Amino acid sequence: MKVTQHKNGVLISGIDDFDLEQTLDCGQCFRFWLNSDGDWHGVAGDRPITLRRLDDGILFLNITVGEFEEFWRRYFDLDRDYAAVRAGFPDHPALRDSTCFARGLRILRQDPWEALISFIISQNNNVPRIKGIIDRLCRGFGTPCGDDFAFPPPSVLACLSTEELGVIRCGFRAAYILDAAKRVCSGQIDLEQVAAMPIEQARAALQTIKGVGPKVAECVLLYGMGRLEAFPLDVWMKRAMAELFPGCTPESFGRFAGIAQQYIFHYCRCNPSCLCSTVQK
Repeated sequence: MKVTQHKNGVLISGIDDFDLEQTLDCGQCFRFWLNSDGDWHGVAGDRPITLRRLDDGILFLNITVGEFEEFWRRYFDLDRDYAAVRAGFPDHPALRDSTCFARGLRILRQDPWEALISFIISQNNNVPRIKGIIDRLCRGFGTPCGDDFAFPPPSVLACLSTEELGVIRCGFRAAYILDAAKRVCSGQIDLEQVAAMPIEQARAALQTIKGVGPKVAECVLLYGMGRLEAFPLDVWMKRAMAELFPGCTPESFGRFAGIAQQYIFHYCRCNPSCLCSTVQK
């Protein structure tokens, strides 16, 4: 991959397997939007970014090479060889279909706190509504960062009541958000320590938070803690495993099972006819 300062930002070129739409609209994050001009704009923590596909690469608008190297290179997992990851997967026709369809998808290295709250909000919800709730959360309780708003830290949310949090219209999830904020703020849950635990221990620690079950815990581990062996099982993935991968378990996909999961999830969500019946989500 080549990184160069461009007159409008930072241009990365010579990188395979990086598609903006597949990466930013595959259900792993909820703070990026496709603008009418074809650019993608979003916020990670308190860092806004706009990305543009050019003929010779991807342009990160209005940042320096230093900012790219400090944060965005890791955030987009740009140093990982995804072709090598795919080569290590078991040879399975449905997995080949999934990886061919979504080969430009990368797993983002999101902030653990932001991932925890985002996937608590995602429960029994659809993507447009999840995005709306998170946007209201940031606008209501985050600090301005340019024309956008930062994701509010646990110290801010821990001080709120369920009534005060009601402005984001998240329903029953308000109690879960506040419990997570209080546990993280008090040190009962140290997300950095959880990220370093053996994965079964990390799963158990996350599930002590009110409203965090196995699926949300796996999402936090995969998308917020870089645990690429984590394998979230929502209704789409349960159906895919039963119909397309009978007899397989998450362990069947090896140490990068989480990347395989995201390929499969995105493929099935975009091609529901590959499953015997349509999944509603």
